[in-house]
Amino acid sequence: MVAKNLQDTTTLHNGVKMPWFGIGVFKVEEGPELVHAVKTAIKHGYRSVDTAAIYGNEKGVGQGIREGIKEAGISREDLFVTSKVWNTDLGYESTIAAYETSLNKLGLEYLDLYLIHWPVEGKYKDAWRALETLYKEGRVKAIGVSNFQIHHLEDLMKDAEIKPMVNQVEYHPRLTQKELHSFCKEHGIQLEAWSPLMQGQLLDNEVLQEIAKKYNKSVAQVILRWDLQNGVVTIPKTTKEHRIVENASVFDFELTEEDMKRIDDLNQNHRVGPDPDNFDF
Repeated sequence: MVAKNLQDTTTLHNGVKMPWFGIGVFKVEEGPELVHAVKTAIKHGYRSVDTAAIYGNEKGVGQGIREGIKEAGISREDLFVTSKVWNTDLGYESTIAAYETSLNKLGLEYLDLYLIHWPVEGKYKDAWRALETLYKEGRVKAIGVSNFQIHHLEDLMKDAEIKPMVNQVEYHPRLTQKELHSFCKEHGIQLEAWSPLMQGQLLDNEVLQEIAKKYNKSVAQVILRWDLQNGVVTIPKTTKEHRIVENASVFDFELTEEDMKRIDDLNQNHRVGPDPDNFDF
């Protein structure tokens, strides 16, 4: 099913509902701009906010959430909040401690989704056991991973009691990750896109411009719509109000199969972020 509006959700394999569309805050520094972006997104109907310990902005995100829900007249339960445990905290005890720290900074009593940020060899299994504990204790609604390739997922699931509900990866028309996407579908793991707009590098692509013109939409809107029609949750990052509104205006048109294929064909297996098989942090 393709999302019909900004608050439509996909149901994760444990029954938890996750919005198809949210706002990301990667590299947005603490301060008024961040608080305003989160508040503005909530005001305009966004119900999902994605952050991470390493972003160093959980305090501001929490403030934006508190002010945003108050102004919008909604409750905390109406929002879906994600954070991630950083590499230096991977380990059983240290991951549980990192979760506490994130909650404290955000000023929240629970998270909707907690992810292992990167598949650090020899460390992610202990971290996963910690996530399973947090989940079983009802302290987090869903658990998952980020930047995991097929072999990482297979390795994790060999020993896991609970399989990941989400895998958040770099995903855009230059990196379509077809095999990974199929594997995740087969195992009931929801794929989620980070850097869906390839950090702005696709905005002057001629094929995308041509398609955008046809639908009277922006290139960004076309890409985000392509995500949704592929069944991929997406969290574009922006702090500008007009972009927050524009990014979410993707529910009033549908790409044809032919246009979907033209976008798929832009794939070059090209990453703008680190390679999950070869990173050193």
